[in-house]
Amino acid sequence: MRRSTFSPEPDCAIAQSLGVIGDGWELLIVRDLARGVDRFDQLAESLAISRKVLTERLTGLLDSEIIERSAYQDRPTRYAYRLTPRGRALLPVLVALQDWGDRWLLGDGSLTGTNDADEPPAHRIHELVGQRVPDISLPSIAGTALDVVDTGSQSTVLFGYPATGRPTPLPDGWDEIAGATGCTLENRLFAARYDEFAAKGVAIRGVSTQRTDEQEAFAKAEEIPHLLLSDLELELTAALRLPTFRAGGYERLKRVVLVIGTDRAIKAVRYPVTDIADAVDWALRTA
Repeated sequence: MRRSTFSPEPDCAIAQSLGVIGDGWELLIVRDLARGVDRFDQLAESLAISRKVLTERLTGLLDSEIIERSAYQDRPTRYAYRLTPRGRALLPVLVALQDWGDRWLLGDGSLTGTNDADEPPAHRIHELVGQRVPDISLPSIAGTALDVVDTGSQSTVLFGYPATGRPTPLPDGWDEIAGATGCTLENRLFAARYDEFAAKGVAIRGVSTQRTDEQEAFAKAEEIPHLLLSDLELELTAALRLPTFRAGGYERLKRVVLVIGTDRAIKAVRYPVTDIADAVDWALRTA
C-alpha cells in the first residue's frame, strides 16, 4: 500500500487530508483532469508517469471518491475520468499551491498583480495558445451560468481582471500592488469598443473572482454592455492555470486577455498586460 508507514492523526483534518491526497502524482492528476486531460493515455503522456504508477494513483483517487470514471469504448473497455464534487472542491487548493509556488519558488517573494514577460507564469500563459478551453460554465450577471466561450460568435475575447472597487471597497494597500489597479478602466475601454467587437461577430466576456452580486452592481453603475462572469470557485483559473495573487483574503486573477475560437482553441494571449488601452486595441485586431 502507498504510504504504508503514514498514520494520520485522527482528529487533524490536515493530516487526514494528506492521507488521501498527499501524494504529488495525485495532485497533478487532479490538475490535469481540471484542464480536460481525462483519458488514461493522455494522463500518462502529460505527466510522463509510468502506467503502473498512474493505475495505482487513479485507483486511490477512485476509492477516495475524488474522481469517477465512465466507459467511452468497449472491447477493450476504456474509461474517461472526471472530478467528483469532492474532487472539484480541491481546485482552490491547487490554485493556492500555484500562487505560493509562483511567488515564493519561481519569484522573489514579492506580492504582485502581474509578471515580467520572461517569468514562468508568462511562459505558462503563452503556452495556452492552441490549447482547448474545457467546457466550463460560470455564474454571470445575466442571472444564469454561461459557457466561458460564446460558441455562437466568430470568436470570444475573454479578459481576466483582479477586482473592481464598486460596490465593495478594495483591500488596503491595493494601489501599492503592481498590476492590480485599472480594472474599472479596462471594463470601460472594452465597453466603449463593444459595438466594434459586435460588428466583427466577437463576444466580450470579463471574468474575475468576485461574487456575482458585486459584478452586477458594478455593471449597472458603469452601464457595462458585456457579460461579466464570476470564477469565485476558481474552476476556470485552475483549468487554464491562470496566474493569481492573494489580497484581501481572496485569490485575484492577474490581468490577462485571451482570444478564443469557436472550436474552443485559444488563438492568442496577451500577458502581461502593461498597457490596458493597447491591449483592448490588440484584442480587436486579433479577434
